[in-house]
Amino acid sequence: MDLLNALVTFLNFVFIPASAYGAQLALGALGVTLIYGILRFSNFAHGDTMAFGTAMVILLTWGLQALGITLGPLPTALLALPLAIALTAALALLTDRWVYRHYRRIKAAPIVVVMASVGVMFVMNGLTRIVIGVGEINFADGARFVVTVPQFRAMTGLTEGLSLRTTQAITLVIAALSVWALFVFLNRTRAGKAMRAYADNEDLALLSGIDPDRVVRLTWIIAIALAVMAGTLYGLDKTFKAFNYFQILLPIFAAAIVGGLGNPVGAIAGGFLIAFSEVALTYPWKKIAEYLGFEPSGLLQMLGTEYKLAISFVILIVVLLVRPTGLFRGKAY
Repeated sequence: MDLLNALVTFLNFVFIPASAYGAQLALGALGVTLIYGILRFSNFAHGDTMAFGTAMVILLTWGLQALGITLGPLPTALLALPLAIALTAALALLTDRWVYRHYRRIKAAPIVVVMASVGVMFVMNGLTRIVIGVGEINFADGARFVVTVPQFRAMTGLTEGLSLRTTQAITLVIAALSVWALFVFLNRTRAGKAMRAYADNEDLALLSGIDPDRVVRLTWIIAIALAVMAGTLYGLDKTFKAFNYFQILLPIFAAAIVGGLGNPVGAIAGGFLIAFSEVALTYPWKKIAEYLGFEPSGLLQMLGTEYKLAISFVILIVVLLVRPTGLFRGKAY
């Protein structure tokens, strides 16, 4: 019985939260790795693009709620998500036309484009703050839990309870479906194969008749869709605050680089590696140890929660020093 209680505690406080967070990081890292692999620059505006897209979701959610339109037990934000993706993608395509296209035409060095993305990041950050403000916003509605602690205890008779929030379940389902759809698109459709060919060898792809402008547009639309989904799921699972999306940029880039920048499989693996590392290293393991028969004198907490971002940074530095191409051998950078 103690072993089961230890397992439930682990699932409740480590596995489920880390899985949901890892799915959010994986979606964000997929967007980063697509832009790097196809457009060949690191997009530092990705976090603030997530924030802007999530702000659009919140505004549309409020509009739907004002009209009395909801999804019942599911968050109304899911209804607002497609239109918010379209609006954010339109802004990204305009930004590409006004900013990034010039640098592609003159074949500017990647670092120049990266610096341009930093400028876009500050503009996007300011735009988001103007549109939605700087405070915390909780926009999750519908049923809060799929399973509650009292329900789980009544079903199992265990001392420890397990809860699964609706937002966590939705995050895992949407992330799984999105990743599946992306890989099907990249591997089985003509447009997806064109994107892969362009990423592998731009000159040969152009000689083969592939339209580079179409590839660029598709890349931005897919990356924005992934970013807005990741930002919305992150905001539903926690709360929305514009500055938080600037902070989450480090774990997202760490996930993409640790997995192998430019490698979609690596982005997914890196997202979950970063998430589980952050949660496991900042969780106090004392209760689990006690269920397993140990009597620790302390909390068995390796680091305080304020060091979560530092964990991502340390993992990133170690991987860059030991295996610069990442776990799945991404492109050189």
